[in-house]
Amino acid sequence: MRLQGQVAFITGASRGIGKEIAIGLAKEGCKVVVTAKTSDPHGVLPGTIHETVAEIEARGGQALAIQLDVRYDEQIEAAINLTIETWGRLDILINNAGAIHMASVLDTPPKRFDLMMGINARAAYVCSFYALPHMIKQQYGHILMASPPISIDRAPHKAAYALSKLGMTFIAQSLAEEVREHNIGVNAFWPVTAVDSQATRHFGMGTEEMWRTPQILVDTVLAIVTQKPSDCTANAFLDEQLLREQGVTDFGQYALVEGTEPLPLSIALFDPTYGQK
Repeated sequence: MRLQGQVAFITGASRGIGKEIAIGLAKEGCKVVVTAKTSDPHGVLPGTIHETVAEIEARGGQALAIQLDVRYDEQIEAAINLTIETWGRLDILINNAGAIHMASVLDTPPKRFDLMMGINARAAYVCSFYALPHMIKQQYGHILMASPPISIDRAPHKAAYALSKLGMTFIAQSLAEEVREHNIGVNAFWPVTAVDSQATRHFGMGTEEMWRTPQILVDTVLAIVTQKPSDCTANAFLDEQLLREQGVTDFGQYALVEGTEPLPLSIALFDPTYGQK
């Protein structure tokens, strides 16, 4: 129970990676605010914020469901305020909600560009904006962005998506220097391989033999937020590299299909030279 007494706020936690991170934090004693757009069952997509809360509570944890569309500032502010009203503090913010569309500029209409920027980079900025005063007041906090290291200067056929995700990392590394003195750590984290999720399946990113389970990102997040914030900040972590530094040697445990060795698909989207350096 390494996070006993702490409060975490997670966006996009009704399903997939966000849901698993919420459950993982709760297992460590953290009270979790589960936010996402999906409050009622969706016709196609699985999961709701209430189902995530129910799973956490069934395991003996504490959680609060808040319907939230991260494109709207007033909803974010209200959700952060409700978190403080309910539990009196906010220790961990995980900007996990994301929009994905990998296509050329001509195949990415301005509205689609705005959607990705709004849900990815802008939402991460706004959530951080409203969370920071509470973290500064308590002189403690972790802010995490689900975004990759900045290792490219161009991204043909995915410029809009790459800009929105790399923008999250740029915000994280810039903000880290602004709030380091307040014992607030700001970091980005990203998987080396594709991770099993609704997006991975929908966009056909390989086959199950090429994927890892979300648990590798749960363990990555825990490896970050269990450190002293001022000692762990301004990083753009890759899950496998961080966990190796933490002493993990058995990565077969994360393979979605037992006995397989997933390829570095996810980081290759942003760093084609990964593994060649």
